[in-house]
Amino acid sequence: MKKSPSKLIPYALLSLPLLFLFFFYFYPLAEILRASLTWEGGLQLSALLARLAGPPTLKVIGFTFWQALLSTILTLVIGLPGAYIFAHYDFPGKSIFNALTTVPFVLPTVVVATAFTILLGPKSPLNEALISWFGFSHPPLDLRYTFGAILLAHVFYNYTLVLRMVGGFWANLDPHLEQAARTLGASPWQAFRQVTLPLLMPSLGAASLLVFIFCFTSFGVVLILGGPHFVTLEVEVYRQTVNFTNLPVAAGLSLVQILITLLLTLTYSRLQSGLARPLDLRPYWSTQRRPQTGGEVALVMGNTLVTLLLLTAPLLTLTIRSFGSGIRYYSALFENPRSSIFYVPPFEAVRNSTRFALITMLLSLVLGILISLGFLQADKKSVDNEQSQKTWLLDALFMLPLGTSAVTLGLGYLLAMGRPPLNLRGTPLLIICGHTLVALPFVMRSLLPALKAVQPSLREAATTLGASPARVFWEIDLPIIWRALAVGAVFAFTVSMGEFGATSMIARPELPTIPIAIYRFLSQPGALNYGQALAMSTILMTVCVTGFIAIEFLRPPGVQSF
Repeated sequence: MKKSPSKLIPYALLSLPLLFLFFFYFYPLAEILRASLTWEGGLQLSALLARLAGPPTLKVIGFTFWQALLSTILTLVIGLPGAYIFAHYDFPGKSIFNALTTVPFVLPTVVVATAFTILLGPKSPLNEALISWFGFSHPPLDLRYTFGAILLAHVFYNYTLVLRMVGGFWANLDPHLEQAARTLGASPWQAFRQVTLPLLMPSLGAASLLVFIFCFTSFGVVLILGGPHFVTLEVEVYRQTVNFTNLPVAAGLSLVQILITLLLTLTYSRLQSGLARPLDLRPYWSTQRRPQTGGEVALVMGNTLVTLLLLTAPLLTLTIRSFGSGIRYYSALFENPRSSIFYVPPFEAVRNSTRFALITMLLSLVLGILISLGFLQADKKSVDNEQSQKTWLLDALFMLPLGTSAVTLGLGYLLAMGRPPLNLRGTPLLIICGHTLVALPFVMRSLLPALKAVQPSLREAATTLGASPARVFWEIDLPIIWRALAVGAVFAFTVSMGEFGATSMIARPELPTIPIAIYRFLSQPGALNYGQALAMSTILMTVCVTGFIAIEFLRPPGVQSF
């Protein structure tokens, strides 16, 4: 039985995005699988297993799990008091505090790593104060290239996940449940342990696993702050590819990374389903109150100050130090001190990043609009559960890049894009497509809820009056969803500007981006190189923070997924 033309509309709309996903996601991952299973031209599963079971590889895998586990525990220990205050108290400046806690999460890893090298290095403000106060002959604290620096940076990054996921769920729990337990004679600790904690477990588990996934796949933080002493799976894949050009070993490690991450992501999805249990949830404004006693005021103020110190000190220190010599570090970004025709001025990286980000933004918006309209049409024509499951499966496919390591994608591009049919290795187009793949899920999650919120009667009226589907979108949908479209555009631009993992493996030396240039400067000796890294990090930080503020300002109420 042939399908009517109207039923083919979703497939037509989704055909181009699905082709993009196939060629720039599944095809590179398939090449990783092929390379990991072959050795000197033949299928060598035993050789792969021998490489992966060797002591060096097991040591890397063990450290990757260990640092992710400790980072997760530390993030929970520091984040849960903030989640409690976020859930139970209302205080002046809370909205600003919430916004500030989210800023670190949107910053590129190279910016965060650079900020922590200053904050924890020998010339940190703390070291200078200790030398001034106690007369030390040398800096007493230097935490660069230490395990502690990696843990602190991971807490800095992921604190907001605990605050938002646990605190947001906690704020909606019915307080009468715990009060009833107290009335029956339970102590505060017993009421929390026997009533509140079991209800919080799904959100605690989901937040913990999400933090663990991000720490497990951490790349820039470990590469820069860990130095040569600490190696995770991500860093080892990068080193085997860039430093040793040992692609079979890198592919095998990437395969391990993919399998572990997939298992963690499936577990996370399972835990997330627990958050959908039927509960008597209350609006947050009915469960929160102003702190009244001196202890409550001290608790709120103390936690707020500690949190702000943890989250703002690295960024403020980075900004201040970038102007340590006035604007010298910034003006040096435009200079060619060696007058060499092979030298790429640092500011050229800013131009490259801006150009890549603008094209990424346009491509992501086109694909995101096609996907969202395709899903919208599929939902309209869904008459059975089977069609709904197909839509869910397609949605999951387009979200897969979010759970895939950027370094793994970069390796896949090196393996797959160096020969026909897609001989794109070393071209700017490959960088743009890689950035688009990472940014596309954010654009989807911005546009799709907004399109679903448009009243169907408006489209039906326009269609009845003879408007074509393109005109309906242009004159009905677009004026309503423009804010969500702008949010998606800013997301795509910001993600592209800060992408480091995949770009570090596929960008040519003469086409550096800002994160690549920052890493190169940090890897070279000299005060001027270090100063230029600070200046470029501050520029990138400013762009990302400005983008985040724009997102918060443009975000349509009640329809966003991020």
